[in-house]
Amino acid sequence: MKNLARPELRQVAEMSSRKFLRLLRPTLEERRKIPQDAVHSLVLSWLRSRPAAKTSRILPRLVEEFARYRGVQAAWNLVSYLEVSLGLRRPRIGIYDHALHYIGGAQKYGSTIAQTLQDDFDVTFLANKPVAVADLEAWYGLDLSRCRLKIVPLPYFEEKGFHPQIVDAGVVNTAGDENPFHPVSRESGDYDIFVNNGMLEMVYPLAHTSIFICHFPERQRSRFFYVGRYTQIVHNSRYTGLWIEKRWGLRPHKHIYPPVDMEPEEFPLRKDNVILSASRFDVGGNKQQLEMIRVFQKMLQDYPRRMAGWRLVLAGGSPADNAYLDKIRAYLCRSPAPEVELKVNVSASELKSIYGKAKLFWHFCGLGQTDPAKVEHFGMTVAEAMQNGCVPIAFRGGGQTEIVEDGLSGYLFSSEKELVERTLSLVENPTRIDEMSEHARKRGRIFRKEVFTATVRDYFRGLLASRFGL
Repeated sequence: MKNLARPELRQVAEMSSRKFLRLLRPTLEERRKIPQDAVHSLVLSWLRSRPAAKTSRILPRLVEEFARYRGVQAAWNLVSYLEVSLGLRRPRIGIYDHALHYIGGAQKYGSTIAQTLQDDFDVTFLANKPVAVADLEAWYGLDLSRCRLKIVPLPYFEEKGFHPQIVDAGVVNTAGDENPFHPVSRESGDYDIFVNNGMLEMVYPLAHTSIFICHFPERQRSRFFYVGRYTQIVHNSRYTGLWIEKRWGLRPHKHIYPPVDMEPEEFPLRKDNVILSASRFDVGGNKQQLEMIRVFQKMLQDYPRRMAGWRLVLAGGSPADNAYLDKIRAYLCRSPAPEVELKVNVSASELKSIYGKAKLFWHFCGLGQTDPAKVEHFGMTVAEAMQNGCVPIAFRGGGQTEIVEDGLSGYLFSSEKELVERTLSLVENPTRIDEMSEHARKRGRIFRKEVFTATVRDYFRGLLASRFGL
């Protein structure tokens, strides 16, 4: 039965049950010659072409053969595949994110996928640290009432004495340690579709269908590199897609921009002289909020007349123990600045209110960096600001160049000097702010949540058709 083509496999499925089982056995042994998907399809065709009374006697033996030749997980996947393909139950989806307990753009991406699919799938969030579905609803303004959440502990990081709230794959000794993400891999096998939203390349997928959502390929290939094992790779920006090919030599399958749903109910908004930054207070300082404070204070000092009445508001999520945020607060104690305000771990509704009042938006991520991973991979908060008519002044690099039309819906800058010049040109020209604000609002609408959810629905419908025959 070597090298059978799919039409020949269909003919086998039409044989008697006993003959089918006898001929299928060598097929299971030929693991590399006949893919698992083809065998699944073959078994489904056989089930559909035979009376239930006959298949019910042979099916348990068939599952045992799968377990014998291809392992228990393969047998489990076969049974799960048949249950879904025959319409016996809804598909189960597990959405994993090692940073789900943080407020962040990637986490909003995965949570919005969950909201989109929860009426048609049984959706379970998989996290490594304590977090509640109610937290995700509050942070991102979503209804996740039909989703579940499961915590999968990773003992490795606590045993090694690392930060108790951070799961950092970059600290793993891939040369000598065991893979600390094996617990997540084992959990992935319980789902029909496993979605790795945390872009952790060290998680081996065991589900029948697996999706690797890549917000950026942060690390090089290592001994624990399993992205090529996923059924499909989804990327959040053209910038990310380019680096997936450059760094990993893999071609991504689907591009879906993140969901941006910060549009105000009414427009125009009553704006104040506020420069806003909305970004996670990254422990490593990649979002550069401290640098923003220093630049803003220098502008107040160098241009007191032009900057009179302007404030800088820094909003973002943070873990309870954050050395970088402590550093910012310590700096503000040493150099008091009443014009600078920190807004930490605000709700989605409060953040929306802050967006509505700000005229300008600063985004420094990528400035002075040579590592492409430390440049903004998309820039969700830039698009959120634009939906609220905030004129963005963002670093010229990464996904931000896909969002901001330089000189029309905002400005891009390559240096602090250029940032200051662009900011002053707007501060001194309120009419120009109004014009660019309108263009920014229109541009921001192409990234709105409705576009994302429609794309996600179509994408998963296609997966069900191609992977489960539904």
